[in-house]
Amino acid sequence: MRTKKGIITSAKMQDTVTVTIHRSVFHDKYKKRFSISKKFLADSKGFDLAVGDEVVIAECRPLSKRKYFRVQEVTKRAPRVSELKEEKELTAVTNRESSDSSASSDSSQ
Repeated sequence: MRTKKGIITSAKMQDTVTVTIHRSVFHDKYKKRFSISKKFLADSKGFDLAVGDEVVIAECRPLSKRKYFRVQEVTKRAPRVSELKEEKELTAVTNRESSDSSASSDSSQ
């Protein structure tokens, strides 16, 4: 069973993600290394995935015309918009609190 490691570039379909796999190849004539990328469709049933997540996909029986891989595991998650929004709000609140405390200490002097 073949496995490949790649990054999710599209998660708009239902239970299917597009995984882009980058690899470098050596050119025989020019003796240079260059990169090649290829897109695979993978079944993502049971996983909560978003664009930017790094996943391992494994070969399986054909599930549709172009889909013959399944997501096996998520190795690295990309930050979600909701998490970034919460983090931004927390930093804004702490900045506001620190500026209020410094302003009150300045006025007391």
